[in-house]
Amino acid sequence: MRYRLFGRTGLRVSELLLGTMALRSEEEARRVLDVYADAGGNFLDTASAYGESEEVLGAVMERRDRFVVATKYTLSRDVRDPNAGGNHRKNLVLSLEQSLRRLRTDYVDVLWVHLWDRRTPVEETMRALDDVVRAGKVLYVGVSDAPSWFVARANTLAEWRDWTPFSGLQVPYNLVRRDVERELLPMASALGISVAAWAPLAQGKLSGGTQRAGRLTEREESAARAVRAVAEELGATPAQVALAWVRRDGVLPLVGVRTPEQLAGCLGEVVLPPEAVARLEAAAPFERGFPADFIAECEASPFAFGEAVVR
Repeated sequence: MRYRLFGRTGLRVSELLLGTMALRSEEEARRVLDVYADAGGNFLDTASAYGESEEVLGAVMERRDRFVVATKYTLSRDVRDPNAGGNHRKNLVLSLEQSLRRLRTDYVDVLWVHLWDRRTPVEETMRALDDVVRAGKVLYVGVSDAPSWFVARANTLAEWRDWTPFSGLQVPYNLVRRDVERELLPMASALGISVAAWAPLAQGKLSGGTQRAGRLTEREESAARAVRAVAEELGATPAQVALAWVRRDGVLPLVGVRTPEQLAGCLGEVVLPPEAVARLEAAAPFERGFPADFIAECEASPFAFGEAVVR
C-alpha cells in the first residue's frame, strides 16, 4: 500500500480509503479491518447518518490510534427537528458529540461536511469547524458534495482569518461519471486539497457486481467490457483496474465493502499503461465542455497569449 499526504498537511493516508457504511455486524467488520490493516490501509470513513456503522466501527476498532478515523456531519439526525440537519454550529456540535460516543473515542482525525447547505453562511461553518479543531475533538476537516466555488471561498476565508481550511474533498468519481473533472478536480489541485472518490466502482458496475441484463446502460456496459478486457490482459481483477484508473492522477478511491473477499479483490497495485488508459476512456467518452475545453484551445493558440505559448 502506498501513502499520500492529506491535503497541505503532514497526515499520511493510504491510497485506498475504506468506506464502512455497509458494515453491519462486529464479526464482519473485524475481519474486514484486519485484512485492510494487514495490507497497509489506515483510513476508515463513516458518517453520523450511517448510525449503525459508527457503532460497529467503535466496537471493533481495537487499534484506534493506528487508523485515521473520519466521520461526517450535516444530514438530519431527526427529520422532525428543524435544527437536526444542516451545516450550522448547533448541528455540528451535536452530531460530533454523537459520533464520538458511537465511535468510543475522544477525537476524530477528519470531520467532513457531508453536503453543501445553502442556508448556512460559509463563515459560520468554517468558524465552527475551527472551534472543534482548537478544542482537540477534530484534527483535520474536509468537505463532501459541494460546488467548487463554495470550497474555494471557504478556504480563502480560512486563509484570511487563520481558521482551519478544508484539506480533503469527497466527490463521486469513476470511469463512467467524470463530471467532477470540469471544475472540482482542477480546483482541488490548485488549492492543494486531497480528493477522495466515492463510488469509484460505480456501485459495482465496473467490478462485475452488477451484470444482469437490463441493469447497465449502454455507456456503462461499454465501460465494463473495457475494464474486464484490460483486467484479463494485465492479470488483475476488474475492481483493481477500475480503481487504478481513478488513482492515476492522485485521487484516493473510497471503497465500500461488506466482506473481506470483496476487499481482497480491490487490493493490490496495478499500473495502467497509457494505451490501456486510452482504451478505457474511449469506451466511455467524456467532454469537459465550457470553460475547460475553450480555455485549453485558447492556451494552445498564439491568438490569445502570443507566439511565446507555442514555443
